[in-house]
Amino acid sequence: MSFKEYKTHVEMGDTVILYLNIKNIHAITVSEEVKNKKGNMVPNIFQTVYGALKVKDLVGMKYGSQVQMTRGWAFALHPTPELWTLTLPHRTQILYTPDISMVLTQLELRPGSVVCEAGTGSGSLSHAILRTIAPTGHLHTFDFHEQRSRLAAEEFSAHGVGDYVTARHRDVCGEGFDLDSVADAVFLDLPRPYDAVPFAKQALKKSGGRICSFSPCIEQVQKTCDSLRKHGFTELQTLECLQREFQVRKSVMSVFDLSQQPPTDGSADGDERPSKKAAMEERPREVLTGIPLTTMPGHTGFLTFATLPPVMTSAT
Repeated sequence: MSFKEYKTHVEMGDTVILYLNIKNIHAITVSEEVKNKKGNMVPNIFQTVYGALKVKDLVGMKYGSQVQMTRGWAFALHPTPELWTLTLPHRTQILYTPDISMVLTQLELRPGSVVCEAGTGSGSLSHAILRTIAPTGHLHTFDFHEQRSRLAAEEFSAHGVGDYVTARHRDVCGEGFDLDSVADAVFLDLPRPYDAVPFAKQALKKSGGRICSFSPCIEQVQKTCDSLRKHGFTELQTLECLQREFQVRKSVMSVFDLSQQPPTDGSADGDERPSKKAAMEERPREVLTGIPLTTMPGHTGFLTFATLPPVMTSAT
């Protein structure tokens, strides 16, 4: 399966990212047939703005190749967590790449890490974590919604990463993680993350670890910070990731040479006139400049990070 390892050619059963343009990106599963709305098996033909694509024709193609369709063409790309975030079926609100990259960095994840995630949702962050901790790490992910947990488990299996993850239906805030001293890091994406802090402390290893809580409201952050301090966490830090795009454009502007004074014509009234060279240097010139866009993605959520020191893990 293509999420587990990189490969050069498309095989039956792979997940392929079909890139038409920046606003049209789709994840499709390569198969000969697909079930329609009536429950019948029909040939797998994917419809796009550039025409139809017989999905089985992707088999044997090299990843990154152009795919010809009836009214245009697209690219067949190898799936990555970043592309999956842009194309996944939304069951909940999801984390996007700017927040995900900050979470992976601040939690200090690496191959072999064991992570507990409360709030599986649509699996956007889960796929990024799995790529980071593979092949020797493990992800324990929990969701209080049974159907979401089941669908996420099916996706992990279909993407070939089922061996690296355990997806469970469980209310972490009320029942805990059912894990003791196994995790290097804990991630909380819950309505009441402060209720899960004592269970997160229990799940972290005796040697200590890191925790992250994602909350859209500052009141949630305040209560979570109080709970973290109460249970011995240190180095509390709350961040917000805002992505601001700069566009490179050509601009026309005047450039003056201020290092030289313009010569005078020696007239009695002291009238100074610039020389021909100075006049040439004052002419408008075309330059490249970076201009920030006036619009940008707004607030998504606050990321609160903290550290549990080794001495606190054995405290009662």
